[in-house]
Amino acid sequence: MSSSGSEVDRWLGTMARAGMERWRDRLALVTGASGGIGAAVARTLVQQGLKVVGCARTVSNIEELAAECKSAGYPGTLIPHRCDLSSEEDILSMFSAVRSQHSGVDICINNAGLARPDTLLSGSTSGWKDMFNVNVLALSICTREAYQSMKERKVDDGHIININSMSGHQVSPHSVIHFYSATKYAVTALTEGLRQELREAQTHIRATCISPEVVETQFAFKLHDKDPEKAAATYECIKCLKPEDVAEAVVYVLSTPPHVQVSLALTVHPLEEPSHLQRGTAGRPSGWGEHPGCLKPCAFQQIGDIQMRPTEQVI
Repeated sequence: MSSSGSEVDRWLGTMARAGMERWRDRLALVTGASGGIGAAVARTLVQQGLKVVGCARTVSNIEELAAECKSAGYPGTLIPHRCDLSSEEDILSMFSAVRSQHSGVDICINNAGLARPDTLLSGSTSGWKDMFNVNVLALSICTREAYQSMKERKVDDGHIININSMSGHQVSPHSVIHFYSATKYAVTALTEGLRQELREAQTHIRATCISPEVVETQFAFKLHDKDPEKAAATYECIKCLKPEDVAEAVVYVLSTPPHVQVSLALTVHPLEEPSHLQRGTAGRPSGWGEHPGCLKPCAFQQIGDIQMRPTEQVI
């Protein structure tokens, strides 16, 4: 990149987005920050001046990203932390370290998730447990510990954001992700349950679920680790989102005024249709979700299903 390009990046990195000023120098925890959506979210929040604890089982990628952010002159800081989210002991140890070194968590972004190609009829119990432990239990433990961190410090404007999936709102006709989809439906229910419990606790801490369509990451290559061609086809059959698109959705949610609750689901879809799919009579592209490489049905709105409530609303 040219020096002028680097200077532009550095200048942009010092500009806080409207509504993000109040988060400057506060701490966000991002799980699964070693790549994909998690890395994009961590980078974006550092650009906005936050202290970000990025955790993953291996932190070499996060350490590289932290060095890049520092070199770029971003106003925030990325702090790598090694944590195996399938271990409650590791999670509790991480929160203890955050408490002792940085006071506590103001924003918790539950991004980590995984899929195993274990079908309902013949899948391995170990594969199901792996998905449940990370996608559901780890998310719930991090949520509980983040809330307790906010409560003990009397932080009443914190935010808990669950990075979900459209698989948590509709079941794809692909057997290898049916159990994964069940864990994401759980995230949908957990987010709404959390919102209700926060309201009952008479706190202004907010809860939001962000559900992207297919995002071009290493996700499919890990799911189909024995069939890289099938993994690659996942991202070729439709116009995919980029991790940065989801990071932008996170910033949008965080930048809303403190009295606004963006709840249930902020669904993020690619806007463009792939040219090889033609509109069907029901208003869907023919071949809807049926391409052998597609993990999820294909939808082509930009952003929808945004439900906004005042934080004090009583239902």
